[in-house]
Amino acid sequence: MNTAMKNTMDNTAEIIRNQLPETSLHTSDFSYALPEELIAQHPAEPRDSARLMVINRDKDTVEHRIFSDIIEYLNPGDTLVINDSKVIPARVFGYAEGRHEAGVELLLLRQRGDCVWETLVKPGKRARVGMRIVLGDGLAVAEVTDIVEEGNRLIHISFDRSVFSTVYELLEKIGTMPLPPYITEKQDDYSTYQTVYAREEGSAADPTAGLQFTGELLDRIKAKGIAVVPVMLHVGLGTFRPVKEDDIADHIMHTEYIQVTEAAADIINSRRAAGGRTVCVGTTSCRTLESAAGDDGIVRPVSGDTGIFIYPGYKFKAVDALITNFHLPQSTLLMLVSALYTREKMLGIYNEAVREKYRFFSYGDAMFIQ
Repeated sequence: MNTAMKNTMDNTAEIIRNQLPETSLHTSDFSYALPEELIAQHPAEPRDSARLMVINRDKDTVEHRIFSDIIEYLNPGDTLVINDSKVIPARVFGYAEGRHEAGVELLLLRQRGDCVWETLVKPGKRARVGMRIVLGDGLAVAEVTDIVEEGNRLIHISFDRSVFSTVYELLEKIGTMPLPPYITEKQDDYSTYQTVYAREEGSAADPTAGLQFTGELLDRIKAKGIAVVPVMLHVGLGTFRPVKEDDIADHIMHTEYIQVTEAAADIINSRRAAGGRTVCVGTTSCRTLESAAGDDGIVRPVSGDTGIFIYPGYKFKAVDALITNFHLPQSTLLMLVSALYTREKMLGIYNEAVREKYRFFSYGDAMFIQ
């Protein structure tokens, strides 16, 4: 990646912030009441039998369908943009070297080198630089090498290369899937917390808007003349970090790694120029394209960090429609979807979803905003 592109990526958050109106919005403006029983604890079976709420912004209409009906709303010439990042078993448990009673939990947020990761450590106060943490009953040792922004730790993981060729192989043995805290029921099959098209290992949480797709449904979509194009955003703290500031403009997104290949950009641009829509699956795909697009709406190949924060007032450059989940109150994800419609209308949609008993969050139902 050339220097000019890297500078563009590194400054994305500030550029986007400067495009937004000065009218302040408060975190509390994105609240809604959600009964706990509507938080989905398990995915629909089959995946595409989840419910689908279809929002037509031009007509201000709402339809209630089944997710497999999404094919009826996609047109030949459209491009369906997916995030093919794969969630890894990023939660690892261990103990301080020489102190079996001193339990430690690591959540690997982002790979910073071959065996170097930015990590959330619990308990954090104990994790001083130089601390060594025994993982997997001695299969690996993690050493804290630095303390970075927001108290996250950089750790270096050492393990026997004759046993595990990569850190990802090690994690498959000693790690567990980092399910969100609102999923409290026991899971029998963690593969359900993975999209069928996941390919690129590196996410600390799943880009769950794509969980409702099956391989068969994607094949039918392609057969209709819709291109299915992968981009990548490795989900980290930026996606799920809560907004703590009162004025949302004061919230700073934690950066995440994105990639748009030249081949992907060419397909997206050429089909949109021919009149097709760019339909993103999930807020991560949306943020990736908006980070990669110029003011002319042309998507450029990129590989680097983005801290883009999208909230009402933002003018979308490359994204025409969005398939997404129902998100947590006061989250940056709810703020993003509110930018596609309006805050007031989106909160009305969410209240209707509650009345209609849609299932919320990662394992829940979906909406299509067109």
